[in-house]
Amino acid sequence: MSVAFLFPGQGSQVPGMLHALPDHPSIARTIDGVSEALGKNVLELDSPAALRSTVSVQLALLASGVAVARALVAEGVVPEAVAGMSAGAFAAAVVAGVLNLADGVRLLKLRAERMVELYPKGYGLAAIVGLTEKQVSALVEEAYTAQNPVYVGNINAPRQIVIAGSNEGMSKVLEVARKSGARKAVCLDVSEPSHCPLLQPVADTLTKSLRALRLHEPKLIYVGNVTGRALRTEEAISEDLATNIAHGVRWYDATTVLTELGCRLFLEMPPGHVLSQLGQEAFLDVGTLAVGETSFEHALLVAVNSG
Repeated sequence: MSVAFLFPGQGSQVPGMLHALPDHPSIARTIDGVSEALGKNVLELDSPAALRSTVSVQLALLASGVAVARALVAEGVVPEAVAGMSAGAFAAAVVAGVLNLADGVRLLKLRAERMVELYPKGYGLAAIVGLTEKQVSALVEEAYTAQNPVYVGNINAPRQIVIAGSNEGMSKVLEVARKSGARKAVCLDVSEPSHCPLLQPVADTLTKSLRALRLHEPKLIYVGNVTGRALRTEEAISEDLATNIAHGVRWYDATTVLTELGCRLFLEMPPGHVLSQLGQEAFLDVGTLAVGETSFEHALLVAVNSG
């Protein structure tokens, strides 16, 4: 049975997440490597106060995801493919061997800093559950104005859609969504309008930065955010990393591709659990496990026995 590693994005963070990682040599080395690239101890980034910063959140997620993935590989659990949601894509690219760890840290820090600079307040994300992409797209088109832009963002599941934009624009969409039968229509605790054209300047910055780096041929299949397709070259993965912030994430398509590749076990790296739940709901023949919600030894046992 083939395994896929999933790497969560912003919103999955919890205080103490780095301090709760298992005691494993690969994890210790990764934490040291991230700290060296940052020029500070990454373990300082998982306090409640630190996690109020988008920059700290994304870097902590990178450290956690790469560390546990490397520990699993060191114990013989080698994935067929990797996929990361939004910021999690950078951890996926590091584990796939396309980016070295230090470059991944620096790129993600730059990405998060530019996001905060562009939209410090008045913008964000919201989730709508129970309506289709077509229905939400129609509501977004009706609510959009140049003064209060709003866009369709992530397609997490056929009836679980994330929208992005101004708070006022999103409020209009959410109000109509509830009247249209949405089971849930709420703002998320994210202060930047990720995955929409408002963040094209961030994509432009990352494109330029990635061109200056020496990337490597992927050792694993990387499934992209923008297209939701399997990407097998460093050039294609670089484009996905640079541009996903300005495009919606087609996560349901991405996980469908993982099943088509033969992956029958999804292991979600700590501290996430939402991606596991989405996989469990969408694919009845796929096993899912949030590694952070069990012991490392149990996750390892599940992965080994699946083979």
